[in-house]
Amino acid sequence: MTQQQKVPRRIASVIINSLKGGVVPRVGLPYITVGREAEIAALLHDLDLVAEGGASFRFLVGRYGSGKSFLLQTIRNHAMGRNFVVADADLSPERRLHGTKGQGLATYRELIGNLSTKTRPEGGALTLVLERWISNIQAQVSMDYGLAPTDPAFAAEVERAIMSQIQQMQELVHGFDFARLLTLYWQAHLEGDDETKANVIRWFRGEYRTKSEARADLGVNIVITDDDWYDYLKLFASFFKGAGYEGLIVCIDELVNLYKIPNAISRQYNYEKILTMYNDTLQGKARYLGIIMGGTPQSIEDRRRGLYSYEALRSRLSQGRFASEGLADLLAPVIRLQPLTYEELLVLIEKLANIHAGLFGYTRSISEDDLVTFLQLEFGRVGADTHLTPREVIRDFVELLDILYQTPSLTVEQVLGTQQLPSQTQDAGQMDSAFAEFEI
Repeated sequence: MTQQQKVPRRIASVIINSLKGGVVPRVGLPYITVGREAEIAALLHDLDLVAEGGASFRFLVGRYGSGKSFLLQTIRNHAMGRNFVVADADLSPERRLHGTKGQGLATYRELIGNLSTKTRPEGGALTLVLERWISNIQAQVSMDYGLAPTDPAFAAEVERAIMSQIQQMQELVHGFDFARLLTLYWQAHLEGDDETKANVIRWFRGEYRTKSEARADLGVNIVITDDDWYDYLKLFASFFKGAGYEGLIVCIDELVNLYKIPNAISRQYNYEKILTMYNDTLQGKARYLGIIMGGTPQSIEDRRRGLYSYEALRSRLSQGRFASEGLADLLAPVIRLQPLTYEELLVLIEKLANIHAGLFGYTRSISEDDLVTFLQLEFGRVGADTHLTPREVIRDFVELLDILYQTPSLTVEQVLGTQQLPSQTQDAGQMDSAFAEFEI
């Protein structure tokens, strides 16, 4: 039995309620993480590369419930802890990488709206980052020149430092306009013009639909569109580095929504956008930028509708001859998630039992033998090997804990005894197969 780890009640409540609802909690993941050490180590290596001025691109591939979202959230938390800015979004019919009706821009807006940092992990960190950027430059000017903020020469030196920093960005695509907006934000900050600052934030969020509207409010003759939103992510990555962060990590989940696009030409345009992003990161055209995308095997490998239907992507992402079961190449662009071992599953549900007991303030009574019996019951059901999902198993387990807590007169044996245990003569190979299918 593992030693119980004290979990704050607020976090324990989020963990239990999220898992019972079938979603990945945004906080407290270290308390329930089991396995995945190799995958996490590979992705942390990418963070080191990005922090040094490079770029990375990874696909996390696994069946529904295989842990893609969990691993994305885990890396998201690691990245924020290492002083990265993180942006995450789930694709949907309304949010794609490319579209003719604003679907690509909708994804950009979701990413910028979800910008998160260590001090603002819940998202909405764009204003905070911009203010930190100005504060860092002001602090640097004070240190370099010995000037106080009240000194008449202070503002001029700060503006000179800002211009020097953003001038480097003007070499990038749309860099001149991006730098122009940063300058407007600084001037509005200096003058206490909150309306202009709010308009600049709107522009960065992609909320201006027409050039005339942007020109009227800000004097700029450009807006972010479906076609060029990714160029602005690259600009943000460089800007965040200058603002005192390590870079930008972008997490995009649910690639299956691209696979589901009925129109073949629309799918190809979306895959072409992925190819552009992939080539940029690997060819050094992007800096301080890491991209991680999550999808099912079908959405990646189906040669009729998946990413592999786009030959340029298939030739880059296909697994080589030497990678096989047990010999995964975790430095390759595609990381295929493997099932957790049976021992790791026991550790996971034991962690949940401990967290539940701590949340509701009772002494845990469920034993390891009870945990084993619970897993046997779950996988002893007809069709469990093909239809049972990890979310169902976790929901069942939390429900079991809830019932035991609310009805103290019941024992674990009594609750589990109401279910049909798998026959002792059941084929061992069939049970092994069922456990092998269980992933989280």
